[in-house]
Amino acid sequence: MITIRTARKKEIPLIRKQRLQAYEEHINTIPDKHWQALKKAITSGSDEQPGVELLVAEVDGEIAGSTALFPAKTDAYDGLVDELDYPEIRVLAVAPDARGKGIASALVDECIRLAKQKGYHYVGLHTGEFMHNAIALYERYGFKRLPEYDFEPADDGIIVKAFRLSFNQDEN
Repeated sequence: MITIRTARKKEIPLIRKQRLQAYEEHINTIPDKHWQALKKAITSGSDEQPGVELLVAEVDGEIAGSTALFPAKTDAYDGLVDELDYPEIRVLAVAPDARGKGIASALVDECIRLAKQKGYHYVGLHTGEFMHNAIALYERYGFKRLPEYDFEPADDGIIVKAFRLSFNQDEN
């Protein structure tokens, strides 16, 4: 069984280490400059900003994945993207040995639930164009592309793509 809960302060080093391990699968498919920018972003302390909900997925008492839900109107990307009027899912990561067990979906489900509970009509996210499995997951949920919020963090031609899920049935 997967349990989603708020991360404890003492778990943050483990979460960041696990995040890095999860994203390392891309190290040989992207330029080093882009990897360094990505590595800096996923290990930074941005997930400790006020209002950010750092969530973990626990399986049999072990952390198997994590994500952060950034509140609306937060500079989640160090000035690279306008502050948006809805929460953003960031740094979704599942431990390599825990993949394929529904952990990413459980974390996304909780982010959607929290955004709805707070009265938002949308939840958004950004993901690298090379993260094909993540994009497929988000598209299965019905997230739609918002290219006007894309950005290029390392000036290397690799685009970080913006997506948004509407909770309004008329927009899906």
